[in-house]
Amino acid sequence: MKIGFRLLIGISVLLTLFLIVGQTFSLIDYDWAVALGLQESEKEVGKVGIAFAKGFAFGDTLFYLPLLILGIIGLLKSKKWGFYFMLGSLAISVYWPIVHLYTIYIGRNVLSLQPDKYVSFPITLSLIISYGLWGMWYLYKNQKNLI
Repeated sequence: MKIGFRLLIGISVLLTLFLIVGQTFSLIDYDWAVALGLQESEKEVGKVGIAFAKGFAFGDTLFYLPLLILGIIGLLKSKKWGFYFMLGSLAISVYWPIVHLYTIYIGRNVLSLQPDKYVSFPITLSLIISYGLWGMWYLYKNQKNLI
């Protein structure tokens, strides 16, 4: 396997694990996800922020995670459907961090995030955006070799 393919699959597997722990588990026990630092407390984002966080968690669990998992499996099996599932998940990997970055920017006066999150969020979210953009470019450039 090429290094680019291994990188795409490796980051995708890591993201899958983070989504399961941070998003899916937060639907079961939100406070536990907050304790792990994978979700924000009510003090930081308010009740509406919690509702949106749970809404994203539900959508991620129902749609994003299956796309990502099927994309990984399909690409490992060199299936055309894996290519399309992964492409869809990569598009989401660009979309949601942009939403969150902009939310943090426009809500900076009303959100009470811990100070380190104002630094770590833009870095982490920018890395996820980069993964999504790079992954879409990689799939486009290598589609004949992958399916």
